Amino acid sequence: MSEIRYNLLDDRYVIIAPERLHRPDYMAWRKEEHIDKNCPFCEGNEVMTPSEIYAIRSKESKPNATSWKSRVVPNLYKAVQIEAPNHLSSHGIYSTWEGFGAHEVIIDTPLHHHSMVTWSSAEYYYWLSIMQQRLRDLRGDVRLLYISLFKNHGVNAGATQSHPHTQLIALPVVPKSIVHFLERNYRYFQEHGRGIVESIITQEEHDGIRIIATEGIFFAFCPYASSYPFEVMIVTRKEILSLEQLDIDELRSLSTLLQKVFGTMSVQLGNFDFNLSFLHPPMHRSFDTMHLYDHRHQVCRFVLRITPRIYRHGGFELSTETMINPVAPEECATLLKVNP
Repeated sequence: MSEIRYNLLDDRYVIIAPERLHRPDYMAWRKEEHIDKNCPFCEGNEVMTPSEIYAIRSKESKPNATSWKSRVVPNLYKAVQIEAPNHLSSHGIYSTWEGFGAHEVIIDTPLHHHSMVTWSSAEYYYWLSIMQQRLRDLRGDVRLLYISLFKNHGVNAGATQSHPHTQLIALPVVPKSIVHFLERNYRYFQEHGRGIVESIITQEEHDGIRIIATEGIFFAFCPYASSYPFEVMIVTRKEILSLEQLDIDELRSLSTLLQKVFGTMSVQLGNFDFNLSFLHPPMHRSFDTMHLYDHRHQVCRFVLRITPRIYRHGGFELSTETMINPVAPEECATLLKVNP
């Protein structure tokens, strides 16, 4: 029997429809990928990328050389670029900004086929640390108002490069979806005395059936109205706005939890395609967020989402923004639960 559930965090409906699981050719299987000797992200090919912005490397090694654990370079195919002017122009009812911003690639590991599902806790720590460093550095540019930090793994998740990597796009505007999320969260806070994420945490801890693992201040669960099968969300009980604010011990706890979560997901899904993203509040005050910026501690909370891309979607989902999920999150949580 299907159910229509309301996703409180994203303000949309999701249809949980187990019957769709048996639809022919519904699953989006990935093909095996082979190493390209000319992969620009592999160790030894540093000359094939733009000069690095930042790297975690051995003390004796030099920039743009070997012996690194993770490095950051400008995206060669930039969506936006820091060299562009930050200028707004209008043409009748239309507005256009020059393509100002930052588009960076975090090369997660020197190893081509070293997927996240096989990383050690230390490797997760390096990955989180280098992203945290970039967030803190980019905050110094007051022209940048919002940063999107995300990973596309596999062709079904939109990746065009098979070497493990993460992307960062910093914009001089705050996406309208984020502004609407903040506004809705603030209204919710005024009505209930707590933010939406805090309410979700309280409900999930009360129900207990969708939580799959905990570590320190973090816990991972399959959301009640998951848009995708085996979707996992990681949140924190502590009032932390973003990855940028985590201390060393918290980064280590999150690293351990990610290792556990991806380990149990790989048992069920193999080397699966997925999207991963962090929820971030605006970096600076702007016209769109002026009325909300001072309340960001009340309406924002650290959120990390892992979205497996193992099923195809079609016209209904695109036209209605209502996803059809063929696997109930409670069933997913049972399969993914990490043994203590």
